[in-house]
Amino acid sequence: MAGSGTAHLRGEKALLSVRNLVVEHHVRGGTVRAVSDVSFDVLPGETLGVVGESGCGKSSMGRAVLRLGALTSGEVTCAGERIDRADTKTLRALRRDTQMIFQNSVGSLNPRRHVKDIVAEGLAIAGTPAAERDRLVAEMLTEVGLDPERFSDLLPRQLSGGQAQRVSIARALALRPRLLICDEPVSALDVSVQAQILNLMEKLKPEFDLTIVFIAHDLAVVRSVSDRVLVMYLGKVCEFGDSIELYDDPAHPYTRALLESVPQPDPDEPFAGAPLEGDTPSPLSPPSGCRFRGRCPLAQDVCAREEPEIREVRPGRFAACHFPLTADAEPDGIPRDS
Repeated sequence: MAGSGTAHLRGEKALLSVRNLVVEHHVRGGTVRAVSDVSFDVLPGETLGVVGESGCGKSSMGRAVLRLGALTSGEVTCAGERIDRADTKTLRALRRDTQMIFQNSVGSLNPRRHVKDIVAEGLAIAGTPAAERDRLVAEMLTEVGLDPERFSDLLPRQLSGGQAQRVSIARALALRPRLLICDEPVSALDVSVQAQILNLMEKLKPEFDLTIVFIAHDLAVVRSVSDRVLVMYLGKVCEFGDSIELYDDPAHPYTRALLESVPQPDPDEPFAGAPLEGDTPSPLSPPSGCRFRGRCPLAQDVCAREEPEIREVRPGRFAACHFPLTADAEPDGIPRDS
């Protein structure tokens, strides 16, 4: 872990590097710091899952990384290019390498444009000849499981949620981007349709050599698609590490509380952990020190006085906690008997 609190990746070169990202929103009553000094790296070809409760800053972070939303300060580098300080011309060129899929599948599509024109829009901006665009649009619709002859001339209102999200994926991948940010891409869909979209994305990832940042609040979905996971709370990074290890043995009390709040699929299985108690503090006036301290069973006086720095607490695992859980700790933080 570097002094800046960045989760480094064993010396390997990252495709996406985010350093000290801050996103502020000015609202009635003050300023909300939706993202507060967040830093991380994403390796080429991996999927980074980003999880946390609603309002923790996940979506603000994702949009800021691509300059689709406010970016107050910080550095964002993709494939060696600084996105945060790119001018309009440079940013337009960077759009070929960086695309986004949004939560509201139908709402993210222009209601007055046909499917073929929606998918072709990026290609047209990039200067792809019309004949080539037509071929690529048909190819992309086929890739996402939509018959071009049936769907090309439809409007978004004529599509189901799952079909609209397939169009969104086709639009995003038409330019062959290297980085794809998915902001809650399946949360508005039925469970059966969620599985179809997730399977489609898993199929397309190696075909298009994608690096993905997958933002979601559904812990099971994130576990199924992610190589590593970033856990956020009230604009801050709590924990960062390998997906399987983090889910099996979280190091931060908030991560453990999140995981133990998920209902068990087996009704006969007893509830194992303590519920996550209390409400998230107001982002207009976050607590001093550790932002999670008011809901944390391990909080002590130092947690109110000093903000914990994110640091490596286990090999490859980073957490921002004065009292990180040891491996195989019980919910109260006491190690399990061996």
